[in-house]
Amino acid sequence: MEERNKTLGEFIIENQKAFQYSSGELSRIINSIRLAAKVVNYKVNKAGLVDIIGAVGEQNIQGEDQQKLDVYANEVFIQTLINREIVCGIASEENDDFITVQGSDNCHNNKYVILMDPLDGSSNIDVNVSVGTIFSVFRRITPIGTPVTSEDFLQPGINQVAAGYVIYGTSTMLVYTTGYGVNGFTLNPAIGTFYLSHPNMKFPENGNIYSVNEGNYVHFPQGVKNYIKYCQREEEDRPYTSRYIGSLVADFHRNMIKGGIYIYPTSSKAPKGKLRLLYECNPMAFIAEQAGGKATDGFGRIMEIQPTELHQRVPFFCGSKKMVEKAEEFMKAE
Repeated sequence: MEERNKTLGEFIIENQKAFQYSSGELSRIINSIRLAAKVVNYKVNKAGLVDIIGAVGEQNIQGEDQQKLDVYANEVFIQTLINREIVCGIASEENDDFITVQGSDNCHNNKYVILMDPLDGSSNIDVNVSVGTIFSVFRRITPIGTPVTSEDFLQPGINQVAAGYVIYGTSTMLVYTTGYGVNGFTLNPAIGTFYLSHPNMKFPENGNIYSVNEGNYVHFPQGVKNYIKYCQREEEDRPYTSRYIGSLVADFHRNMIKGGIYIYPTSSKAPKGKLRLLYECNPMAFIAEQAGGKATDGFGRIMEIQPTELHQRVPFFCGSKKMVEKAEEFMKAE
């Protein structure tokens, strides 16, 4: 079969042996995410037609207004994973605490926990900008047969066994890695099937796009300000192009294909950064490194940070390797 004609299901089966643990559970997790993504995609695409956009009048644990579609996507992914009895725990950016999952036999015998941002960038829904789902999978470290604890979720990113994202845009794509490269699958909405469209995705080693919210420039650390000025100088292959959508999945996806760097630093308004280590930075860092890119907090590798809380925030520099290294140079010079 021609590589690009493979369905996601066929690809998973063919690559099952390459997974670190080949019990089939990890494959079933990816399959569950595929199913939930199709349901959410349907709702996202008709969001302008029904009363599902806008806020529900509540705030999530982050203190942010929850969008209606956020809540819906969160419920769809959680229920899909629970119903299939393939994970022992779920942590979501939308929930205060993690969820313990037990099987129909009231046992806790599953091996994996999943952490997710069910609808990243949802504030852009009502203006028809791409949004996404981000997920991260770890093998539990507490004994099988016991309920999960926070210890299972507070693992450094280097322990991830899978990570990925779904981007709901002009076309819907599922991009994921299990530690053996990154592959992208595009949904054919006519038949509801994901096909391999972007095999072995790679960040260009260098790029000419920088993605940062320059409206916060005055609040940025001096190192970030200096790097932005470097990007804007008319020297060598610069100035670079500034492209910022405000939806992490969309900005990351573009930069991986075209070459670029995404930056969400600390600031006087967000002294620890804004993005969440467990739900956004770790999974994106895993994908970036598997695609030949790099992800740091400006000083060290994202995936080596030891988490201390579920909703921990960190600064995030991610993208083409040489661009991230140059940004680090400016950070470390301060």
